[in-house]
Amino acid sequence: MALSTRLLTIRKSPVLLKLPPYLSALCILVGVAWLFLLPLNDYSRQTYISENAILPGQVHTYFGGSEHNVFRAYRQEVYHLSHQNEADRNAGLERILKEIGLKTAQQPYHYKVAGEDIEGTNVYGLLQGPRADATEAMVLMAAWTNFDGETNWSGVALALTMARYFKRWSIWSKDILVLIPADSTYGSEAWVSAYHSTATEATSTRNVSALPIKAGALQGAVAIDYAVGPWGRRFDKLDIQYDGINGALPNLDLLNTAVSVASGQLGIGCTLHGMVKHKDSYRDRLETLGHGLATQAAGHATGPHSPFMPYHVDAITLKTVGDGWHDEMSLGRATESMFRSINNLLEHLHQSFFFYILLNANRFVSIGNYLPAAMLVAGSFSITALGLWVESGRAVPSKKEVKPASTDEKKKGADLKVVRQGGDVALVPVYEEKVVERKLSVPALVVLGMHLAGIVPLYLLNNTHKDYLPFALLGTMLLTLLLPFALAKTLISQGLTVKEIQITQCLSLLLLGATLSTLATLNFSLAFVISLVCSGLCFVRSRPRSTNSAVNIAVGTITALLHSTTSPPVVIYGLNWYLAKGEGWYDVKWLLYEMAKGWAAQDVYTSFVIWVIWWPAWAISEFVLLSGFVRSVEQA
Repeated sequence: MALSTRLLTIRKSPVLLKLPPYLSALCILVGVAWLFLLPLNDYSRQTYISENAILPGQVHTYFGGSEHNVFRAYRQEVYHLSHQNEADRNAGLERILKEIGLKTAQQPYHYKVAGEDIEGTNVYGLLQGPRADATEAMVLMAAWTNFDGETNWSGVALALTMARYFKRWSIWSKDILVLIPADSTYGSEAWVSAYHSTATEATSTRNVSALPIKAGALQGAVAIDYAVGPWGRRFDKLDIQYDGINGALPNLDLLNTAVSVASGQLGIGCTLHGMVKHKDSYRDRLETLGHGLATQAAGHATGPHSPFMPYHVDAITLKTVGDGWHDEMSLGRATESMFRSINNLLEHLHQSFFFYILLNANRFVSIGNYLPAAMLVAGSFSITALGLWVESGRAVPSKKEVKPASTDEKKKGADLKVVRQGGDVALVPVYEEKVVERKLSVPALVVLGMHLAGIVPLYLLNNTHKDYLPFALLGTMLLTLLLPFALAKTLISQGLTVKEIQITQCLSLLLLGATLSTLATLNFSLAFVISLVCSGLCFVRSRPRSTNSAVNIAVGTITALLHSTTSPPVVIYGLNWYLAKGEGWYDVKWLLYEMAKGWAAQDVYTSFVIWVIWWPAWAISEFVLLSGFVRSVEQA
């Protein structure tokens, strides 16, 4: 009983109400520090093959010799096809695949994004495995243009050479689909979405044609990116690209197989994110981790392999980098060994990790080690929300209710505290706090309305014509600044109380924390980045800082302006300036267009998170700040 009484006394202590901001700050700092610990050996692990049936690098590769002459002939033919129009080029590619002995087809596709047309035609062929039962298949890809917009001459030629080489072997227990998409992103997106749709779904829900030829369930896909000019060039290393749409990742066993085959069997070094000079130092590991967080948070495709991940098809791209002594025969043998390893699978890859962060080609961090970083930062919002909830239901007694302790209370050992009244010091009993009734209707409507209002910028920035996207962002910025002020001015004049403002902020932060915590299990990088950018929302309050109204107005104005620098439109301008791909920090058309393409053609939900989750939370926080400013103006 004594312990419970003491705990109840501590619960009512006003000191506890001062702890949430400090606890939130501690969670943010620990979460960030946690991320910087991940490159250390104690928090990461060496990669390993979990699926024993893959047997990577255990077979002798026979690609070479006369195949080199075949490759050169195909490269010459691909070079001539590159000078023809698209229809003749596709007809030429289809003719080559038919001559090899594959069943062939073409698939036109068309996307309309921000008033612009994205269209092309995919060419693909089906090699039916001699030992296959048409239930499983593998995909060999070589996009006509790679992710950097370069013509993939040697990559397409090597894919055709590999198709001819694979046709001569009778070892395949799975079908092989040879795909040559028109471009590195939207061509493969159109093909894989149609592959997993019925003919009606492909034509009605997507702007793509149905596939006349299909095989079984896709077990894996490997793309070749060897765009080094029409006559090729030797390379130094293979850059393994693995990031999928919305931060999805392939099974780690597929990536480990590629590294094992290239490094262990053929002596080809492997890199990630283009870091050719990775020395396995702490700094290089941290930089690789940063690149991984950035690409996964963006959620956009990083190559022809990316669209396969949402359909639970493990895929990677092998991109040649550097200038060394390896040639197309080395890349061909690596591709052959990869397909023979996938061919060994008895079931879909499932034993290894699907959630991980790579520090180099041979070291990774598992989800159990990195997830707490995002959870701690996201949890700071929930801690602040709980503090606001308690504070909103607490009635502070007036001076008339504070009376000195009586003699009986002193004798009975009542809980006493020192209170100064008019210069006098008196012992008074710890009062019983009064709980006020919380009014939830207006705060709930404000939070719901603000999140629904987020649909407006989401629609504008994904449906406006490409040339007018910068104006749409300016309109969004104007809405971002005016909506919270208009809402604060209207509701304060209607008698909105401080308690209701606290409840509004509480509900908003509680929703933000719950959403980001859930998102962290799906896309850790996006959740961590958004949580970090929003971390300042934990420390926004509307209570006056001075009894002088003029001081409150000045401080409120400065705080609101500083707070505006973390709004989504301003952050987008800052990101555009950092990437420096436009003509200046104000030239955001390219960035907005890429975001619109991701939303419309790739189903990237990053825009949704920005405008329907982050933007409303920020706007409500600005509303809380401005409500104190409006009160100060009215008092003045």
